[in-house]
Amino acid sequence: MFDFVRQHNKIMQILLVLLIFPSFVLFGIDGYNRFREKGEAVAAVDGQEITQTEWDNALRAETQRVRESMPNLDTKWLDSPQVKYEILERLLRDRLLFAASSKLNLNVSDQRLAQELQKNPTIASLRKPDGSLDLDQYKQLLASQGMTPESFESRMRSDLAVQQVIMGIARGSFMPTKLKDIASNAYNQQREIQVQIFKGEDFLGKIKPTDDELQSYYKSHSNEFQSQETADIEYVVLDMPTVEKSVSINESELKSYFEQNNAKLASQEERRASHILISASKDASAEIKAKAKAKAQELLGEIKKSPSSFAELAKKNSQDPVSAAKGGDLDFFAKGAMVKPFEDAAFALQKGQISDVVESDFGYHIIKLTDIKAPKAPTFDELKPTLEAQVRKQGAQKKFAEQAELFTNLVYEQSDSLKPAADKLKLEVHTLTSVSRNSNPAQLGALKNPKILNAIFSPDSIEKKHNTEAIELSPNLLASARIVKYAPSRTLAFDEVKDKVQAAYQKEQALLMAKKAGQDIQAESKDHPEEVRLGSAVTISRQVAQKLPQAVIEAALRAPSLTLPSWTGVDLGGEGYAVIKVNKVIAENSESASKDASAVKQNKEPVIQALTAAENLSYYNFLKSNYKAKINVASPTTPVVVK
Repeated sequence: MFDFVRQHNKIMQILLVLLIFPSFVLFGIDGYNRFREKGEAVAAVDGQEITQTEWDNALRAETQRVRESMPNLDTKWLDSPQVKYEILERLLRDRLLFAASSKLNLNVSDQRLAQELQKNPTIASLRKPDGSLDLDQYKQLLASQGMTPESFESRMRSDLAVQQVIMGIARGSFMPTKLKDIASNAYNQQREIQVQIFKGEDFLGKIKPTDDELQSYYKSHSNEFQSQETADIEYVVLDMPTVEKSVSINESELKSYFEQNNAKLASQEERRASHILISASKDASAEIKAKAKAKAQELLGEIKKSPSSFAELAKKNSQDPVSAAKGGDLDFFAKGAMVKPFEDAAFALQKGQISDVVESDFGYHIIKLTDIKAPKAPTFDELKPTLEAQVRKQGAQKKFAEQAELFTNLVYEQSDSLKPAADKLKLEVHTLTSVSRNSNPAQLGALKNPKILNAIFSPDSIEKKHNTEAIELSPNLLASARIVKYAPSRTLAFDEVKDKVQAAYQKEQALLMAKKAGQDIQAESKDHPEEVRLGSAVTISRQVAQKLPQAVIEAALRAPSLTLPSWTGVDLGGEGYAVIKVNKVIAENSESASKDASAVKQNKEPVIQALTAAENLSYYNFLKSNYKAKINVASPTTPVVVK
């Protein structure tokens, strides 16, 4: 069973997607009920075609997703036939599960939908302090994704219904206890092994290639020595700071704004007070609170007899250590700085007055108001620079919306040049040379957003050297670019890459020598095993790899064990070749008869998961047959996983 799992990675990846089917909440796939453009049918499910156009759109969406999540990754691999085919398989799977959910009448109740909405972290962040959903923000968020609450919730119902198609099998898997024990023992088995790894790097010094060998290698591996496509570009940027500079303000506007907002611009009244605190937390017992209050009342009595003793009594008795050292002084504070009971009492006093005992969450206070700083209304001249900045910002926000629309229209309507837009809006035309899809973001300035790089290297931009559309790189930041000079990818001349060719050739040959050395040792073990010397013995299992490569662990656990010691070898690819000697097999049950129930259950969990995966594969194949799901495109020979 586990050999099947290891040897069928692609199938297992499909199963994992089925077992943990994405919820697609808020930003999910909405391709099921969307209007389908006409095109050649590349697949079909239940009589419904999947068109070439849908396939192309899915590939573009996947390319965009990868570029946005990993901007520095070369995405040429997405153009391979293997990747394109797997995206088509993904489309088929999604359509198949949706068809099954519809035919099986799998519905989602309002209660289930509400539960899923509550689990969604994005939606949870929109909740108000009282727990209710902020409907305005909810609608705004969905609108930014091109949805209404109704369409979003309809999508969620569809996604949840699709999950039900496969989850019934996932939750209902059954396996006899005896079979679980046998499979678990095989899976959790330990083996004592010795390993010798022959690394390619150890043979590099023995490789002395001739020029003819390097030329031959270069010709047969020319696809590995390609330059990146690059472009010299020019671009214009429309941003808020630029618009702000163009906003003119006259004196009368500023004075009008000042008069309308004078009350808001005035400073707040501030008060200075001293206090004596007798601590008692809000969770303290009634007895502790009573004692604290009594102590405060006693001190208040002393203060009333001698108000001038307040500072001295505060130093000796206040349990606020910071202010006590200063005779209870709290300096100036405005409204909102203190807890409400304290603030209410302080702002109700006249200068020099002393409050009664005031209770707060910290305990009991006696407050003396020592000073009042009246609010000051600033003059127009004092506030003029600040007012000018505020008015300019408000004007720029309005003007930016107008100029953004004009910018968008100009770069589109006059697509062969950025100069008309730059001249009209008084923008600077910037230039960059040797830009590639994978350029270092630090060198791109405002253009480091992958959206504009994708647009620059689009077919229309490359072939016709048209302006890109106006692209929003961030809030209040639009840009458009065009290619001035384009250099396509090419095979680099041998002299340009001779050092790289030599390094690649030596690495290849060194790995071949390492493999041969390992195979020679493996062959010698058959005739003279006693003469073969390997590394020290270690005990390995699927859970304990002893820092060995995973391929070594898998090969060691697959090696025949009827006759021991057993020898095997495994090609480690770029890491070399490993020779493995299996000395001893340690069954799970022989290691310890006293394992607790939880450990035993945990050890058997992978077995249950493998069974569930196999059952889901079987059910998925049944659905494909039942709903006549087929792909009309020939499958490429080499599988590539779409990440």
